[in-house]
Order: sequence, then structure tokens, then C-alpha cells
Amino acid sequence: MRLLYALTTYLLAPVLLVHLYWRSLSNPDYRQRIGERFGFGQVRLANDSIWVHAVSVGEVQAAAALITELMQRYPAMPVVLTTMTPTGSARARDLFGDRVIHNYLPYDMVWVVRRFLDWARPGIAIIMETELWPNLYHECGRRRIPLVLASARVSQKSVRHYRRLVSLFKETLSHGIVIAAQTEADAERFRLLGASPSRTHVTGNIKFDFALPEQVEEKGRYFRQQQAPERPVWIAASTHAGEETAVIEVHQQVLQAFPDALLLWVPRHPERFPAVAAQLEKAGLGFVTRSSAARCTPVTRVFLGDSMGELTMFYAASDVAFVAGSLIP
Repeated sequence: MRLLYALTTYLLAPVLLVHLYWRSLSNPDYRQRIGERFGFGQVRLANDSIWVHAVSVGEVQAAAALITELMQRYPAMPVVLTTMTPTGSARARDLFGDRVIHNYLPYDMVWVVRRFLDWARPGIAIIMETELWPNLYHECGRRRIPLVLASARVSQKSVRHYRRLVSLFKETLSHGIVIAAQTEADAERFRLLGASPSRTHVTGNIKFDFALPEQVEEKGRYFRQQQAPERPVWIAASTHAGEETAVIEVHQQVLQAFPDALLLWVPRHPERFPAVAAQLEKAGLGFVTRSSAARCTPVTRVFLGDSMGELTMFYAASDVAFVAGSLIP
């Protein structure tokens, strides 16, 4: 089964390039550093590294405390941090600067994976949450690289999809992988997919170890004083495309009860900023954007947080928070 999967990944290479081009239409950063996604662009490290993979902004933020602790405990080992998205890359740069080596995760093709592992030389691989890559995990197992799924989670829906290729993912999880699951339900689902019961443990959600940025409450109060000193404020955070209409409808209902209410709206993905702005214009809701540096006026109904790295400040400035992702399948 893995051989068939490996052959399929090669055939999909042109599709992956088209996908990158399509993503670059809304976010030009996807055109940058394409070689890294195919294993090129880095010089072989002199020492074994600690490799941490965090797919995007939220996972990078969740992994921050772990990475900081690893750097303190093992100062002689460089940290290689991979992401899938440019926003994840930008967040990694904001948090760690040159203290980590950032690289985009290579596509799961055998020769690409081998090229990446050749230069990165991971002494251990730590994958945040749920990323199952058969060729990558097989190659880590072949090279006897310890691999940990940290703060691992998998939904029942995902299990149904994975079990359609049960032999492939059973093999994927058989390479001595340690599963540090968020909950017992997650742990049981990984066992159903073929994870070793003796190597599957419940350790909780690493996001609870997140350290708030310094002075975040003070920054939140200052923002509130500048933008909405006497108004009720609620936040819709990390919204996805399928949730935007609902957010607008709810805010219109909120305005009926609290005519001076202000919505802080922070979409999950930066490429959604223009689409959200267009929907607000269509709905007739006056708004300002963070990027414009404009002040809210009495007729401003929405503050669109089209920036990166400020979500905790927006939370601190709000009376009520809606954390999105729950309104879509």
C-alpha cells in the first residue's frame, strides 16, 4: 500500500505546483521559497537537530513554550521549525527570529523527504497535533529517528477517512511513534488507527502551557480606551469561510439589543481579510481595519483585525469571545 501511495505522490507533483500557484493568487508569499517544499535550499547541519513541525500560526504559538524549553535544555542542538503556511513562517520569525532554522515542510515524496532529513539531521522529530505523512514517518523509522506526535488529536470524522486506507496508516503509525494525545478519546482513536497501545499516552493539550505575552492586559485596555471606551465589545476570532455569514447575522442581532456594540473580527487566515471586508460592505456594516490605523467612530460597527500576532490583545480588549471553527463540518 505504501508503494502505491509513494507512486501517487510523484504523479501529484504537477498538481501541487498548481495548488501553490492558486494559493499565491490570494497570498503572494506562497510563491516564495518553493524549493524548500521539494527538499532544496538548505545546507547540511553540522550537528543533530531537534525538529519541530507546526502546520500554521496556531500550532506555532502552541509549540512556543515547548521550543523555548528545548532550546534551554539542549543548547548545543539547533532547532529546525517547519510550517506549511507563510503565516506560520511569519509567526515563527516573530517569536524566535534567528534562534531557530525555519523551513517549509517538504512534500511527502520519498526523494524529497530524504533530501530534507539529510540536511536537517533530526535527532528527534516532534509533530504538533495531527499530521500523518506515510513516507516521512517511514523514512524516520528507517533512520531510527525518534518521532513524537505532541498534543495529538484526531476527530471521529478523520478516523473514518483514515480507516479507508487502514493498512497504510497502520504502517505509518507502526514505526515506534510515541503518541502524546490530548484526551483519552483521541488516544483511543489513534489506537484504532494502529498506534501502539504501550506508546500512546494522554498528556493533555499543550495550549494550556501557552504563556501570555507581557503586558497583554495593559495593551488590551489601551486599545479599548482608544477604540471603544464606552461600548460593549465582543470578538469573533479565527473564523473560517463557512462561518462568516453567521457572524454577520449574529452581530446584526446583537446591534438590535446593544446599538453601540462593537465587533472585533479576526479571520483565521489572512487571505480571507479582503473577502470579509467585502461581506461587511455588502451587509452595510461600517468598519475600520487594523492595517489602516483608523479610529472607530460612533457609526463603526466592526473592527477588522487584519494583522498578525495581536489576537491575545484583542481578546484582552473584549467583554465576550467567540472562538470559531465550530460552525463548519
